[in-house]
Amino acid sequence: MKRTAYLFVLWGFLASALAFGQASAAASRALDERVREFLASQKGQWRQENVTETDGRLLHDLILKRGYTRALEIGTSTGHSGIWQAWALSKTGGSLVTVEIEEFRHLAAVRNFKSSGLDAYIDARLGDAHTLVGTLSGPFDFIFIDADQNWTLNYFRALLPKLAPGGCFAVHNVVSLGYMKGVRDFLDHVRSLAFMETTVEPSSGGGVSLSFKKK
Repeated sequence: MKRTAYLFVLWGFLASALAFGQASAAASRALDERVREFLASQKGQWRQENVTETDGRLLHDLILKRGYTRALEIGTSTGHSGIWQAWALSKTGGSLVTVEIEEFRHLAAVRNFKSSGLDAYIDARLGDAHTLVGTLSGPFDFIFIDADQNWTLNYFRALLPKLAPGGCFAVHNVVSLGYMKGVRDFLDHVRSLAFMETTVEPSSGGGVSLSFKKK
């Protein structure tokens, strides 16, 4: 009798777990479809210094491949890059903090995050990142800089202690804006650090540098 009761309870537990797993998978597929539909509806319409689709996919795939869960973006613009990052983070169980200084861009990004269905994974903040980065507690395992490239080295120095071992510090447009002193100084500095491994992703038109903090 006891064995029968035990098997009945076990069967109930397994059935519940299976049902939960199926519901979670269905919810994930529904979110994927919603994000794809939103991105398709906005294709060719991203302005205000947003990343390209190629760069967005680069960020998405890197987060998925590395299993990153704690992301920070400086320079939200109207949200294209944030959507690609948050889409990947929705699969790794993570979330994104993104900072924008211009209010109209911030508000547009918030609308886009909601329309894409990814708003639950994004903490969109309005403020000046020059001062705000000092208030962020971290740690982060993925940091993406796409704002005020002449300030890149300052962002790096402020955020390096908050970058987890194995984490990545990515910077947009290091090729197209490579003439800027802030970009050159950043690349020279980060490449001089033995505990950082830096490459520039060639598939990006503007160039994305990827600096990994060795474990």
